Amino acid sequence: MTFTAPVLEYALLAPMLAIFGGAIIGVLVEAFLPGRLRAPAQLFVSVMAIITSLLLLFRIKGQSSTTPAMASLSFDGAGFLFQASILVIALLSIFLIADQDNFTAAAATVPGSTEEREAHQAQSQTTEVFPLTLFAVGGMMLFPVATDLITLFVALEVLSLPLYLMAGLARYRRLASQEAALKYFLLGAFSSAFFLFGAAFLYGYSSSLTFAGIQQAVLGNAGNDVFLLIGLAFISVGLLFKIGAFPFHAWSPDVYQGSPTAITAFMAAATKVAAFGAILRIFYVSFANAEWQWRPALVLIAIATMLFGSLVAIAQRDVKRMLAYSSIAHAGFLLSGVYALSKSGLDASIFYLFAYGVATVGGFAIVTLIRDSSGEVTDLNRWSGLGKRSPIVASTFAFFLLAFAGIPLTSGFIGKFSIFSAAYESGSLAILIAGVLSSAIAAFFYIRVIVLMFFKDPVEDGTSVVIPSALTTITITISALITLILGVFPAPLVDFIASTASFLR
Repeated sequence: MTFTAPVLEYALLAPMLAIFGGAIIGVLVEAFLPGRLRAPAQLFVSVMAIITSLLLLFRIKGQSSTTPAMASLSFDGAGFLFQASILVIALLSIFLIADQDNFTAAAATVPGSTEEREAHQAQSQTTEVFPLTLFAVGGMMLFPVATDLITLFVALEVLSLPLYLMAGLARYRRLASQEAALKYFLLGAFSSAFFLFGAAFLYGYSSSLTFAGIQQAVLGNAGNDVFLLIGLAFISVGLLFKIGAFPFHAWSPDVYQGSPTAITAFMAAATKVAAFGAILRIFYVSFANAEWQWRPALVLIAIATMLFGSLVAIAQRDVKRMLAYSSIAHAGFLLSGVYALSKSGLDASIFYLFAYGVATVGGFAIVTLIRDSSGEVTDLNRWSGLGKRSPIVASTFAFFLLAFAGIPLTSGFIGKFSIFSAAYESGSLAILIAGVLSSAIAAFFYIRVIVLMFFKDPVEDGTSVVIPSALTTITITISALITLILGVFPAPLVDFIASTASFLR
């Protein structure tokens, strides 16, 4: 028996290594630095790690390889775009996460002098969230470029485990936050078990754990079709759970509502990019020639997800639960791109994921600003008349809602138009009709919130709009600008995606 030294292409792995290196430095900062220095140090380390990773990623743009890590990863145009989207969303999210008021109760509620309140604030800072975020980002970057089932599972756990912890970090409404973390962990563990079960059946079908090996077995019809069907079903359960598709969505509303809002923003935006990146790769590469076995089920799941998310969102009276069901509907829209199984479907999915992710971070950033003496106010009835109390905040939130609804001059319109066009080209009239109908239903509850903010009288119930910190202002401003620019002038990004996006087979 001879030992073969692993061959690694460090230039292609450098963006992920920069993120994991930053996460390890963050752990050391948390262990050895005094409490008052941790927050600025952790923010500096996190921002530098993400920016460094972005620079390294653009340095290798245009390169491709199926063997950057012993054939377990594949770096190509689509992988570059998924990783770049994750890093941009992570950079926006880290500024929101750095606003520690999003985790702790308002300082004004702490009794005592100003000095005592500041001391309490310093002691209650949740700085461990920074290295956890970087570990999650590293797992997310690994997820869409993995090309074997073992690496895919490892990436799934690396991105998931930090999120389970981060969901429970809220210092106010602690019980709701801990309940959210527990539900997310338990259901996530079940979905991971389904994923492993599916991987075992796919190995029994193809005698391979790599996407290329499974693809060859499908092309040659070399295995037992029953094993392929069972493996496909269980692998899909594990992946559809991460995107919150119906009927694997049950965790989303409770986790979105109970988690700290900054974490919800990061989770809702970045996780979808990573999970859809993995779904697109495995279906476009491994199962492209077995579409007759998975396309009928995917049509039903996509339509049910769109309609369920849009209809149930109408009944919500909590803004975070409303956005959770909205995200379920958007997962259904994005499944249209998976069904399309074409270059236009891939391009549209990548654009939609980036545009939706940026708008989601901005929308949740606005939610962190509406507070009373005990913390955030997410009851929509108490948002009544917000446009009169704070027209800028209300107008910005309305703009993000219009982007979610797919109104022209926002990035959401371009995203929905492109992804429904790809679905129509693939011959699925049912998905197109369900998508347009779901969009119309969704527009109703988005516009209802806008009417509530601008055309209802404000109620004196203790709700106030907090003046955003510089960090939160950065997140909101950049998110709004990107959403507007991609709605008014999307051609440069659309052309860049079209010329870059491809999977190595």
